[in-house]
Amino acid sequence: MNNVNHLSAPAPHLPQIRLYQNWLRDERGLSFATYNDLWRWSVTELDAFWQSIWDYFDLQSPTPHTAVLANNVMPGAKWFPGAQTNYAHQVLRHVQPAHEAGFLAVISHNEKGLRREMTWPELRRQVAAMALHLQAQGVQPGDRVAAYLPNIPEAMVAFLATASVGGVWSICAPDMGTNAVLDRFKQIEPKVLIAVDGVSYGGRDFDRMGVVQELRDALPSVQHVIVHNNLGTLDLTNCDVGASVQMSAITARDDAEVQAFEPLWLPFDHPLWIVYSSGTTGLPKPIVHGHGGTVIVALANKILHNDIGCSYHANSWGERFHWYSSTGWVMWNAQVAGLLNGVTCVIYDGNPGGSKENPDWGILWRMAAQEKVTFFGAGAAYFANCHKAGLDISRCGDLLRVRALGTTGSPLSADTQTWGVEQFKAIGSDIWWCNISGGTDFAGAFVGGHRELPQEPGVMQCRELGCAVEAWNEAGEPVLGEVGELVCTQPIPSMPLYFWNDKDNARYLASYFEMYPAGHGRKPGGGDGPASMGGVWRHGDWLRIGDAQGQGEGCVIFGRSDATINRYGLRMGTSELYSAVEALPEVMDSMVVDLEYLGKESYMPLFVVLRPGTTLDDALKAKLNNAIKVALSPRFIPNDIFQVAEIPRTLSGKKQELPIKKLMLGQPLEKVVNKDAMANPGCLDWYVDLAKRHLAKA
Repeated sequence: MNNVNHLSAPAPHLPQIRLYQNWLRDERGLSFATYNDLWRWSVTELDAFWQSIWDYFDLQSPTPHTAVLANNVMPGAKWFPGAQTNYAHQVLRHVQPAHEAGFLAVISHNEKGLRREMTWPELRRQVAAMALHLQAQGVQPGDRVAAYLPNIPEAMVAFLATASVGGVWSICAPDMGTNAVLDRFKQIEPKVLIAVDGVSYGGRDFDRMGVVQELRDALPSVQHVIVHNNLGTLDLTNCDVGASVQMSAITARDDAEVQAFEPLWLPFDHPLWIVYSSGTTGLPKPIVHGHGGTVIVALANKILHNDIGCSYHANSWGERFHWYSSTGWVMWNAQVAGLLNGVTCVIYDGNPGGSKENPDWGILWRMAAQEKVTFFGAGAAYFANCHKAGLDISRCGDLLRVRALGTTGSPLSADTQTWGVEQFKAIGSDIWWCNISGGTDFAGAFVGGHRELPQEPGVMQCRELGCAVEAWNEAGEPVLGEVGELVCTQPIPSMPLYFWNDKDNARYLASYFEMYPAGHGRKPGGGDGPASMGGVWRHGDWLRIGDAQGQGEGCVIFGRSDATINRYGLRMGTSELYSAVEALPEVMDSMVVDLEYLGKESYMPLFVVLRPGTTLDDALKAKLNNAIKVALSPRFIPNDIFQVAEIPRTLSGKKQELPIKKLMLGQPLEKVVNKDAMANPGCLDWYVDLAKRHLAKA
């Protein structure tokens, strides 16, 4: 089934946010003179706004909810009590109308040139077959299903099957090393492991069966292993991974039970998946999101702000959505979420820049031209690489159906955004950039796009509806036109239900809610609320709202305000890198800082204290880089490695990552560190000198 012929005429495509405002006017009698008025209503009248989203997208439940927001407290807000939902229900409701209109569910490509199509009925059949298999293996609602899979249709099928039976999904990308995966999966004790035999990346095949065996051996909770034959070389007769079964054998089933299968109705806040966001200490944080909250926020974000309409609706006829991502990034979840709205998803597995021997930044663009993609998303680093490589998109095929470019992961530079506008202008298209910033933490976006607001290179257009985002100064006061801490003062339905196995919400509270006193700034519409409401969500980003004079809706993210590494859009806790580096016998101590900031290219130096008599030569640098590559991912290899006498530490022994980061970004020493609180202030002179040299080159 190849149905690109009926995509030749573009849809009218009125902005989705305009259609929503028209509905508010006609159905609720609500009109707003400006976007700021609409946004302020959405974050002040929380019940009215989120009920409008429920009604506008016709969310379904066999039982009514008794309230919208039953308890405005953070964390612990209770949304839509009494309602039942299932992520898979929302996806599969599109099977018949999308198929009858001639649209596909998924189109996939990989770097070997393999193109596959999946129809909506085939998606439903495979999900049902996989779901019944999981149930037959004893998977009950609440049981965890862990996946070690790349960005292929099988990952989508396995996720939807898990969700449909109430299992809790968790996925890691196969470019992650054994230790990094186990740091995640060990915490959640999965019952089933779904793994891949190997992957292709950058022109090379990588066998992963050894890693799969290591995962199986280290996860005693796993009772069943499913292996997907991705490289085409899998021979389970010579494999020692438990009593494995091939995924293709499971999804081939087609009988009356498969045809009759329906996803379970689950409570609104039933856990959907566990994603991981690394802080600066300890293991990665296993964040649990719920079915209902994830669905309702994804629809509001993807449709109203990203302007991605349903493929079979007249206004957005033929919509095709692509966002390049690995399965280790929350944008994989965002890509899958296209299915929630009946959108054809176009996915790619492999290196978007070709191989080292044959770099090629036109791969995704040629795919987009071939598949008539309408919304093309990727990390900011991807677009920056296309820009630097001098890519000419006019040589990549007919890209006139692309009307929007989406980006996130790190701030997009004004130069790269301007490059994109000029590239499309040259082929006769007025492109819209949808720059967003949010997080794995709540599976959503705080700031993003708006089809009807002005665009300025390097600036995101607005705070998103339902997101009570403010920039706070050091006194905890909201400011406009100044850089401050990004906080969210009101709950959002997709905020974490909890962290897995987190006694008394200790890690959850420490991660987002401990910086400001409970009740401060918590009153909807502004002002303080009672302490019982809990604290505001502090996200860990520097944010400016408005221009330098505080005018307009535009927002600029100036990078992380904490010491988390944000490398090419993927976040990793520094502690994970230290575990890899400090396991080497030559290394006594280490520290890393990531200077990703306001669209500048990420620069990440690693500082190491070596054993006496050891010198940092090329061989040791290679050994350090390889340790990071194997334990974490090649993405976290540092730009530079420096041998230092000491790592700066506080009196309590904490590494001073954030002060050194601020120092290297140009802030004066006396403003970033209190020497009296340091165990070894004498070592700072070396870092001050390095900062001067670095800034002189920048």
